Amino acid sequence: MFQGASALAMDAKGRLAVPTRHREVLQALCAGQMTVTKHPDGCLVVFPRPVWEGFRERVAALPMSAAGWKRVFLGNAMDVEIDGAARVLISPELRAAAGLQKDVILMGMGSHFELWDAAAYAAHEAQVMQSELPDALKDFSF
Repeated sequence: MFQGASALAMDAKGRLAVPTRHREVLQALCAGQMTVTKHPDGCLVVFPRPVWEGFRERVAALPMSAAGWKRVFLGNAMDVEIDGAARVLISPELRAAAGLQKDVILMGMGSHFELWDAAAYAAHEAQVMQSELPDALKDFSF
C-alpha cells in the first residue's frame, strides 16, 4: 500500500526521482515497470504494471457509452520504467495534460499514485477542505 505525499522536483527532460521509501516495493511488485495515464481530476495516475493490467481490463470492459473515458484512460497510457538512477520519465504529452512544472507532488493512494503539479494540488486540496463532507464520510469517525 502506497501512502503519503512526496514533494519532488522534475527536471527539464521530465524525469523525477522515485522516493526511496517506494523503490523497494516497486522493484518487488513490478520490477520497476509502471504505467502512467490521465486522471479525471487533472493530475496523472501512476500504476505499478500489475495494478494497471487489472484497471485496463475493467476499463476495456466498459460499455460503448463510456467510449470517451476509455480513450482518456487507455489512449493516453504510457509505460515507464525506473531507470538506473531511480528516475521515471514522464512524456511531454502527459506533462502538458496535467500542467506539470518543476515542482510536483507524488501522492500514494493505496494501490497506485497520483502525480500533481504542486500548485494545482494545493489549490485542489484547499477546495476540498472548504467543501462539505460527502455523505459517505458523515458517519466516519477518526
